[in-house]
Amino acid sequence: MAPPGLRFVQKVSSTRTFARVAPHVIPAMDRAVHRLTRGKVLLSAQMLPGVILTVRGARSGLPRRTPLACMPEGDPATGTWLLIGSNFGRPGHPNWTANLMAHPDAEISWRGEDVPVTARLLGGQERKAAWEAALKFWPPYAAYQERIDREIRLFCLERRRR
Repeated sequence: MAPPGLRFVQKVSSTRTFARVAPHVIPAMDRAVHRLTRGKVLLSAQMLPGVILTVRGARSGLPRRTPLACMPEGDPATGTWLLIGSNFGRPGHPNWTANLMAHPDAEISWRGEDVPVTARLLGGQERKAAWEAALKFWPPYAAYQERIDREIRLFCLERRRR
């Protein structure tokens, strides 16, 4: 059973109002705090684990930094991270997903460590299993999927050697 504060945050984060406001507020706050703490703190990670994804832009080729919630899997030293392209339940895919599809070699800042990763878009049974795990991890993803026509993209990030 989730603590009452967590259930409240999950309920709020499932609303359309949150979907309109959060994409403008949360990433800006996360970037600022992350920069000020030299990569050690993400405000949104107080509720969900988070990373700063750095990936080249699909069209520009320029580095793009995006704070994202993630679902770490396995041992952090050798494990993987699941990224969910929910876009807070808004209609279009988030830009970072197109960037990863165009340039799967990226980097994440995870708990103050810069980690080189390779992204893989999940499909089929692998996606189905990951989606079920994501819903257990953060139930509001179900509300996000219900109000959009697109299938939310899921990516597995795997640590790669430098």
